[in-house]
Amino acid sequence: MAARNTPTARQRRLATEMRRLREQAGLSTTQAAALLGSDRTMVSNIEAGRTGLSGERVRQIASLYRCPDPALVDALAAMAGGRRSHCWWEEYRGKLPDGFLDVSEIEHHAARIRTVQTVHLPGLLQTEDHARALFEVVVPELSRLEVELRVAHRLGRQAVLGGADPTPYSAVVHETALRMRFGSRKTVIAQLRHLIEAGERDNVTLTVIPFHAGGFPGADQSVLYVEGAVPRLDTVQLDSEFGPVFIDSPTPLVNYRTLLRLIEQRSLPPAESRDFIHSIARDV
Repeated sequence: MAARNTPTARQRRLATEMRRLREQAGLSTTQAAALLGSDRTMVSNIEAGRTGLSGERVRQIASLYRCPDPALVDALAAMAGGRRSHCWWEEYRGKLPDGFLDVSEIEHHAARIRTVQTVHLPGLLQTEDHARALFEVVVPELSRLEVELRVAHRLGRQAVLGGADPTPYSAVVHETALRMRFGSRKTVIAQLRHLIEAGERDNVTLTVIPFHAGGFPGADQSVLYVEGAVPRLDTVQLDSEFGPVFIDSPTPLVNYRTLLRLIEQRSLPPAESRDFIHSIARDV
């Protein structure tokens, strides 16, 4: 088990789950160390993500902790190991904030992605020109290089929706986001048409909450909900002034699943949503 540099979001999550396994077994770090034939420092390093784990080692620890959930153990073992250099987003390390890369990582490994956006359009459904227009109005102002790096990274993230095994994706967009005009009229129209085309993909469900639907729970926030191999490994990502915030505690995850279900129930069906977007595009 080698020491590593700053762990990624996926590595931190594995570390958190190893701690939860220990705590659910009712073991102190001293007791766990005795079971593992190591010391408390090694246990602490594992649970802080400072020490890398192989899938085999994860299974061994889970067995010693008497974890009763084989599906969870399989999922945790799959999270272990792996080399950063094989991931496309690693080329942006040191060029973009780590939070950007963390979002890429959790989306890449997602079993399903769900999002609710009230002001901005979903990043995975943005055109290049729309994304550029967004980053050009960031405060403090970004350099041209920084803008282009962010645009390229955002377009790279969208690969999860294509390919031979596209990730199932569900997006709820409020009418506010559809009517926000970033860039030229041509950019706005192209973006709206892109949304319509994206919603016709087999793996994409795009629905709209119109103004006339009134208030709804969670109207004050945008949510990215990333499903893991098992529900326990789901992750919620929220935006903040200082970058993405990740939530993975069991109770908040249950609450966010309920929130997304209620919001999705308030949105128009997919076909009506497409017609609604068409009507907005005609008014631009």
